[in-house]
Amino acid sequence: MASSPPAAPRLRPPRRIALLAAAALLAGLGLALWWWQRQRPDDPHAPLLLSGNVDVHQVELAFRVGGRIARLEVQEGAQVEAGAVLGELDAVPFQTDVAAARADVEQARAQSQKTERGFRPEEIAQSRALVAQRTADVSNARVTLARQQELIGSGLATRQQIDDAQARLRMGEAALAAARDQLNLQLHGSRIEDIEAERALLESAEARLAKAQTALADTVLRAPSAGIISVRAREPGAIVEAGQTVYTLALTVPVWIRAYVPQPQLGRIKPGMTVQLSVDSMPGRQYTGTVGFISPSAEFTPKTVQTEQVRDDLVYRVRVIAADPDNVFRQGMPVTVRVPPAAAGTLARNP
Repeated sequence: MASSPPAAPRLRPPRRIALLAAAALLAGLGLALWWWQRQRPDDPHAPLLLSGNVDVHQVELAFRVGGRIARLEVQEGAQVEAGAVLGELDAVPFQTDVAAARADVEQARAQSQKTERGFRPEEIAQSRALVAQRTADVSNARVTLARQQELIGSGLATRQQIDDAQARLRMGEAALAAARDQLNLQLHGSRIEDIEAERALLESAEARLAKAQTALADTVLRAPSAGIISVRAREPGAIVEAGQTVYTLALTVPVWIRAYVPQPQLGRIKPGMTVQLSVDSMPGRQYTGTVGFISPSAEFTPKTVQTEQVRDDLVYRVRVIAADPDNVFRQGMPVTVRVPPAAAGTLARNP
């Protein structure tokens, strides 16, 4: 009968535990190495974190005309909507200018219409009557001259009388020619050059009226867009010049985030991409943003941006348009921009 093979030696418990611990240690090291590899900045599967700030964009508000401030409607810190009235100047001088310009327009329009319509029928009839009168004067002068010439042979008329009769005839003929020219001028109406000149004067008067009306409208200062009044530089009663700052308006819409992406990671972010935003004042809260602009030229990292990269590295400026449903973003606030791994290098739909 054949003998059975010897049984395998059993491992002692301490040795088995040591092998299991070594295997677990190797697995943990592999997992840590995989996680570290995933967190490297140049790993396309790792999140891309960018540091930036809420972009500061504000408007210096001023009247386009100078004058005395009649009233100011808002104080510093007030939130205003686009088109809201912020202040007004004393409008009386500007209203007077508008009234004077409107009177000039009416006068120029009346003169232009008169030139275009030409002479009235009554004026033409008066000129016809004058032509008839001058014609009769010429006929009478001719008859007188003929009689004087007949009497000079018999000695009943002198040579001086003949000269006087001829002079009266020439004067009458000249007056008749002038009357006929005046009648022809009235029948043909005004010259086109006169009509164009009057039209130009009317347009000039209308332009002055429009300018006066614009100046009157500029006595009202309105907010160009929604925002917060950060500075109120003047008070009612002050005399201001055109363009002198009265308010400073901090724009709140849209919210722009200025961030910087290092050159090696430039290919991982593109216009239109959806990113996540976080701020220190709202821990654990994520906000959505859309990449709207990437600068075409490189620059050195600004000293105001705190990054883990060397400050002399070349970076590209990125503008992110942020959604702010909680109204927490303030100009200059530090913001962390996170490009999710799944979204890196892909385009998202525009909101």
